[in-house]
Amino acid sequence: MKEFNEAEVLAKLSNPKHRNTAFGRVVQEYQQPIYWHIRKMVLNHEDANDVMQTTFMKAWNAIDSFRGESKISTWLFRIAVNETITFLNSQKMRNSYSTDDLDSSMAQNLEADPYFSGDEAQLRFQKAILTLPDKQRLVFNMKYFDELKYEEMEQILGTSVGALKASYHHAVKKIEAYLLSNI
Repeated sequence: MKEFNEAEVLAKLSNPKHRNTAFGRVVQEYQQPIYWHIRKMVLNHEDANDVMQTTFMKAWNAIDSFRGESKISTWLFRIAVNETITFLNSQKMRNSYSTDDLDSSMAQNLEADPYFSGDEAQLRFQKAILTLPDKQRLVFNMKYFDELKYEEMEQILGTSVGALKASYHHAVKKIEAYLLSNI
């Protein structure tokens, strides 16, 4: 397959004649990383697929407003973050869970998920991550799993590098405390 060329794809996206093909190429390039980014937050395969589809639909509907001031991936991740947070908030509202109940429910879903193939240590680690507030969990996942630089996260989340570093540091401390208290 041909290597993804951002400038070439951007040019084709702005041309209505080539837009469908170019957007198909964008989906092909970013579908998997966007899915896993969402999945780490919502944990459930079906929910992650739904949020991912919504992300790409929103991107398609907003393609005319994309000015190319950021990379396509940054733009898509920002949409995915917003859609993920919207989904999590709607889950909390729909189920009228307290935050603790939602975390407990998500942990149970993780244990019951046929797509989760981790061992006991990985399960404990994922449960520790679930104890984090949504924003800290998001920052932790982006830094730890996605290996994004703080500058990239700053563009996606619209939060300063200093605040992101602090959020990541607090997340790591909370995860460590959880793992040490559940030995």
